[in-house]
Amino acid sequence: MSTSQSGNYGRRKHYIPLESNPEVFTELIHTLGVSSSLSFQDVYSLADPDLLSLVPRPVFGLVLIFPAMEDYDRILEEDKKTRPNAYTGKGEDEPVIWFEQTIGNACGLYGLLHCICNGPARQYLKPDSTILNLLKICVPLDPTERALALEASEKVEYAHAHAGKSGHTAAPDPKDDVEHHYVAFVTSNTGNGDVYEMDGMKQGPLKTDVTLKEGEDLLTEAGRNLIKAFIEREQGRSIGFSLMALVKT
Repeated sequence: MSTSQSGNYGRRKHYIPLESNPEVFTELIHTLGVSSSLSFQDVYSLADPDLLSLVPRPVFGLVLIFPAMEDYDRILEEDKKTRPNAYTGKGEDEPVIWFEQTIGNACGLYGLLHCICNGPARQYLKPDSTILNLLKICVPLDPTERALALEASEKVEYAHAHAGKSGHTAAPDPKDDVEHHYVAFVTSNTGNGDVYEMDGMKQGPLKTDVTLKEGEDLLTEAGRNLIKAFIEREQGRSIGFSLMALVKT
């Protein structure tokens, strides 16, 4: 695996990679100050109605975990060619809050932050919490300054370190190369139903072709088809995808 895939190349900081475990993700968002009424849950199928029925609704965000093999570098290069000018948005008027990934092996953290900082989930951030105070600092900043502000947050770093060691498997070294990457799918803060792909390694937030109708969430047919299309881009070259949903319980 290349260093760009693991998020290690030229990074000032490295975090212990988060285990792709909804319990770990839930513990971390609660530590950061998200209401206990929200949690992450595994999504076991995108097609089986019985398995889909196990996921509480509504779904406020999705985190897709996928094998970031050599092909991912090609995807990042294609994104740069398609969008040569990196995202520069800032302020509350932006449709989504996006964080550029500048911390090595922290793609799980960025996926989690994109879920809780966008769409309906923002209504569940506790007053004077770590995450709400971080947003107050970060929202007015451009992506470069925002990335530095996140790096500087000792509370986020401490919470992440604890979560990184709390999984069911032995925690790897923060500078180890990892084989999986995390990307989030969220809805716009404008309330218009637009769905965005949020990957901190790319040029910025990516508005998809999906707009949810009133009463729909990210696990209705349009959202599921978006995830299926993302997976099918691998054309059978990779296995090991998994999906977690941020839900109200």
